[in-house]
Amino acid sequence: MRTATISRNTNETQIELSLNLDDYSKIQIDTGIGFFNHMLDAFARHGRFGLAVKAKGDLDVDPHHTTEDVGIALGLALKQALGDKAGIERFGSALIPLDETLSRVVIDLSGRSYLVFKAEFANDHLGGYDTEVTEDFFQAFAFNAEMNLHAEVLYGRNTHHKIETLFKALGRSLRAAVTINPEIKGIPSTKGVI
Repeated sequence: MRTATISRNTNETQIELSLNLDDYSKIQIDTGIGFFNHMLDAFARHGRFGLAVKAKGDLDVDPHHTTEDVGIALGLALKQALGDKAGIERFGSALIPLDETLSRVVIDLSGRSYLVFKAEFANDHLGGYDTEVTEDFFQAFAFNAEMNLHAEVLYGRNTHHKIETLFKALGRSLRAAVTINPEIKGIPSTKGVI
């Protein structure tokens, strides 16, 4: 089983996160931010990942620290769970619609960190969630997992739909990238390491 557990404690947040790439029977999310819980749940369910997150953060300040630090912990967990990445597909992509919105996420588990993020949100807040921290979460996740991550809202109107399609597409593209392919012998790179 490809699993990892990360404990990350700072003066701003305390996070316990467990990730299972091969068994999604356990999904439990509690970040203190309702909309963010919903997004992480959508990511895990559509990616078919086991994910448990317990985060306590300085939400009296704002949700930024909690959202970004969960992204850091999730990235570290993914990197640890993948090990040397032998046999994985490595690349993944997904186009996800939700009513009037369509988003695309493309991933390369290359060992090189890079984010391209293209999305505009008409609403600044969804409940207690600041929509601008969506990009901060994606950046923290991509950089700590050491992946290339391209995320784009192609079109849409509703801010909730835009962010939800990004998280669902993140889950589906990551599922494709982490899938073990028995035809792939060793590490899928001309360098011999990723």
